[in-house]
Parts: sequence; structure tokens; C-alpha cells
Amino acid sequence: MDNPEENAVELHGDEEIIEVIDLNDAEQGPDDLADELEDVDFEDPGNGEDNEGWETEDEMEAEAEQDDSELTFTKHTGSVFCVSLDPVTNSLAVTGGEDDKAYVWRVSDGEVLFECTGHKDSVTCAVFSHDSSLVALGDMSGLIKVWKVESKEEIWSFEVGDLAWLEWHPCAPVLLAGTDDGNMWMWKIPAGDCKTFESPACQATSGKVLPDGKRAVVGYEDGTVRLWDLKQGNAIHVIKGQDGHQGALTCLACNKDGSLVLTGSVDGCAKLINTATGKVVGVFSVEGGRAKGSKDEEESNSVESVGFCNILPLIAVAYLDGTLAIYDLSTQGLRHKCQHEAGIVHLQWEQSSSVVSTCSLDGVLRLWDARSGSMVSEFRGHTAEILDFTLNREATLAITASEDNQAKVFCLQRPDR
Repeated sequence: MDNPEENAVELHGDEEIIEVIDLNDAEQGPDDLADELEDVDFEDPGNGEDNEGWETEDEMEAEAEQDDSELTFTKHTGSVFCVSLDPVTNSLAVTGGEDDKAYVWRVSDGEVLFECTGHKDSVTCAVFSHDSSLVALGDMSGLIKVWKVESKEEIWSFEVGDLAWLEWHPCAPVLLAGTDDGNMWMWKIPAGDCKTFESPACQATSGKVLPDGKRAVVGYEDGTVRLWDLKQGNAIHVIKGQDGHQGALTCLACNKDGSLVLTGSVDGCAKLINTATGKVVGVFSVEGGRAKGSKDEEESNSVESVGFCNILPLIAVAYLDGTLAIYDLSTQGLRHKCQHEAGIVHLQWEQSSSVVSTCSLDGVLRLWDARSGSMVSEFRGHTAEILDFTLNREATLAITASEDNQAKVFCLQRPDR
């Protein structure tokens, strides 16, 4: 060994006592070692003032090695960009990655049902249809493929421009996609009947079909939001200029009945839009925020994810500076600011509680109680940023996708369950 010194570590709860033993001292026998160890006061953590705020290498290593997950999916050989659960049984996951591959696998044991082959670029979109019978995958080059889950066969493929988002209709085998050239596409699967919704040539950055299945809301790179009639093919409302965002749309969500849409943008604002009138009925921002690590003083604090609580009139807005803001919909006032150690990537509300989950650039999944603003629990295990995650219906499991080439399944058991 290069280093003749070795650490003898004894753990008491969260305290760690390190005794350095010189292994080169040939005259030391077992009794001498025992005597030396007796001199260590295991109950007293020591003064510790000099070390306050510092972690020993062992503590840092232990933190890095902490893995709270039940299962790790390791088939990908590059970053895992996206994950989604089959909506009917919640027993199958699909992940897409930087290795140009996607896998459909069992959440219970990680066994691969089938690999979705044939992509030419990173798979950035992966979603199951409403009845879990089909899975759609899209890569950055714009190649979209649909597979039948039961037969494990590819049944349809199509190539568009660079792909920004991909989403299934909530109650029909109809697939929608947004592209960098500003178009939204809609196809019947597997027949392939196609309709395009054209807008000025700027990227359709995010989109969602409303719960009625008749309308879709799409956000664009120039800050515009359009509400489309899917049957007629026309824009019912266009929110732009001062009403629109002053920067690219990053995310959007709708409430349970589709009467309200919440949009987020790089301009640091979230906007609440009434889908019947097309009017902006609320604007939310965290004052003075700037992206963590941002060198540009002018750079605004981008909104990265938004969502509605199903059981209380609350919304959540996640910012790049690590702030999770909980707002009251009835008063539009800020209820809580939940601070993260790194930028937030994605948030998701539990379906039937006031708990909201977040994943962030520090690789940690956190659960927050929106009523109190306090953290319920956190789950570690990834060694790089989490890029996407999803919860099952009962909110007992979270499946994460990370830059560390892994997807993980976390069991979210909590005392109140």
C-alpha cells in the first residue's frame, strides 16, 4: 500500500469518529491497539467548531453512495432523457436516451419487454397511449415511431422536422407533435391520416391536449400561446404581445377540467389563462431571482415546470434558481417558497393529495407538503442531474431518468399512508 495509514471508522447515529492507526509501528500488538481505541470517547462528538460546514471525504463518499432506490435500470449507455408509465396498469415504464435507444421494461423487476430500435438520434420523447396499448417514441432528428406493446412490433413511423414535444390524445389513438419549424402535427394511428396546424416559423416548444379532447394549447419560442380547435384546424385564441410571454415558452399544464392553463417561460413568469375566453387572468413571478450560477446579470430566472393541485386551489411553479413557489389560486398570493440546492427540472403533483414532487440538477427527488411548505422527504441515489421523472397513480412509486445513464424506481412510502 502507498499509504501506511488506514482509517478505523466507528459510526454512532450520524456521528463519525475517525482514529488514525499507524500500521508501520511493528511493536504494536492487538492489546496496544485495544488500549488506543479505549482512549476514544465514542459518546462525545468533540468540539467540532473548526470543522463546522466541512465534510470529511468519507462523509462525502457516503452521501454519493447513498441509494434510496428500490431498483436501478442500467440498460442505457448514455443519459436517460425521458420516462413515462403506462397509464392503465402503471406496471410498465418506457425510457429514451442519448444512446438513440428506448426500452419498455417492467417496473417491478426491471426486465426488458422489448427494445425500440431504429432511431438515428437521442430519444427525447417516450409516451404510452391512453389505453397503454401503444407507445410512441421521438428522437431529436424528428423520427417518430409507434410500437404495439402486446405484439412488441413497430406499427407506424413518420419523419418531421426537429422534434420539440410528443403527446397522445387523452381518449383516442391520435398522436400530436410540435416541431422546431412551428408546426403542430396530428395523426391517427396506425392509419396515418394527418393534419398540420401551421403558425409563424418559430418553434412550437410545448403542447398539451385539453381534457375535452377537442382543443390543444401550444406554446411557442416567441412567447405566443395558441389554443387550437383540433377538429376545425383553426386557432381559437392567440395570446401574444403584452399578454403573451416575453421569451420562449418552457412548460405548460392545465387543470382537471381544462378551464385554466398555466404557462411558464424563460422570461421568469408563469401566466394563468382562461381557455374559454383566452384571457390572461393571473401572472406569477418570484422577484429578483436569477439562475444559479448565471454570469449574465440580465438573465431572468426561467420557469422550468408548472402544475395544478387537484384537491386544493393551489399551483406550483418551479424556477431555475431552485425556488419552488406555491401560489394560492383564489388570492393569487404567494403561499410558500421551498428552496432547493440546485435548479429544478420538473415538478409533479400527486393526484389526490397536496404533496408536490420535484427533481433537480443535484440529482435528488424531493417531496413537499404544499399546505405547510415543508419538505416531506428526499430520495438520493443518482450521481448526476435528474432529467425527468413520473409518479404512479397512488403516488407510491417514482421513476426517474438521469444524466448518469440510469433510470431508478423509488418507493415513496410515507408515515401518513
